[in-house]
Amino acid sequence: MKNIPRIFVGNDIQSGIQIPASKDIAHYLTRVMRRNDCLCFGGGNEFCATLSDDKKFIIIGDKTAHSDPSNNITLMFAPIKRMDDMLNMATQMGVARFQPIITERTVANHINWGRMEKIIIEAAEQSNRNSVPQILPAKKFTDLDLSNVVFADERAAYGKEIPTDSNADTILIGPEGGFSDAEFNALDAAGAIGIGLGKTILRAEVAAVVALGKLIK
Repeated sequence: MKNIPRIFVGNDIQSGIQIPASKDIAHYLTRVMRRNDCLCFGGGNEFCATLSDDKKFIIIGDKTAHSDPSNNITLMFAPIKRMDDMLNMATQMGVARFQPIITERTVANHINWGRMEKIIIEAAEQSNRNSVPQILPAKKFTDLDLSNVVFADERAAYGKEIPTDSNADTILIGPEGGFSDAEFNALDAAGAIGIGLGKTILRAEVAAVVALGKLIK
């Protein structure tokens, strides 16, 4: 299956159905890749597929043996001005959900989520996933359940790691200005797991990737 283009067609996919092919997909397959076969995925599954002769439909064939390498991690983050790289890399690392969080110091309030979703889909297609992460509706920090959350803690000792017996599957990354004192107090009171990310100061998007690397097993 190497070098065959992969296309996300939604989560309701099964063998034997025909899915309308957009002009962009038809152009990509026939003009850019110069072929009419591809792999289509969604909902955790992958299928062989072909473009119909009239280029109007994608015909879904047999399911492949490729299993979804994604995980069940939720990345909670305060929206930042430059989120493209963070969403792209976190998608490649297999996260299942993105949860935007509004903290006291969140400053990026006008995000083009349609564009962000396109970035996520492209990253899923390229990284051999069978699923696309879900973007959840934004939540206020004060509405979060912090009891089983791993968070990037700039106060933490540099070598502080996630306990080996932890079953946490949620990571929280703060805003560019860091968590407020009240938010740190709430995290501590809830028993959230603070981890250190090294000796240097990291940009928020880099911090997300480093933290994910510590949680993914």
